[in-house]
Amino acid sequence: MKKLAAPLKKGTPTVVAVSRHPLHPMLVTFPIALLVCAPASDLAFLLFDDPFWARMSLWLLGVGTLMGTLAGTTGAIELLAVGGIRRRAAAWNHFVMGTMLLAVGFTNWSWRVSDPVGGIVPLGIYLSLLGIVLVGFTGWMGGKLVFEDEVGIK
Repeated sequence: MKKLAAPLKKGTPTVVAVSRHPLHPMLVTFPIALLVCAPASDLAFLLFDDPFWARMSLWLLGVGTLMGTLAGTTGAIELLAVGGIRRRAAAWNHFVMGTMLLAVGFTNWSWRVSDPVGGIVPLGIYLSLLGIVLVGFTGWMGGKLVFEDEVGIK
């Protein structure tokens, strides 16, 4: 008879922290805010036809992707270093969607870097909207890890 695996315990500790406060949740607020604001500045560019908004989108995407890389690095270290996190499907879903989000953000930024105004329509808009969808799903999985599985709580 095959043994069933023991259920995962809640309250998985963190290893990347300052005074026991996990760094990953502190860092993710920046890319979330920046990448969600990029489509808003794209819309402002379309409405007002002011190149300022195109440059703003470029900066939001670049800094959002850079901060996302920092947040993702701390999250990846947690994922690989802590067995209680590594054994959770939600952690792997969060990791894969976060990686996809960073790839979309970087692609969107690199598409626009040589021509911030010309890079917005239509591909830049599509990538920005895809970024919002990925932020939502990635955040949902991250929230599941914290609020349901209590990852980083102990």
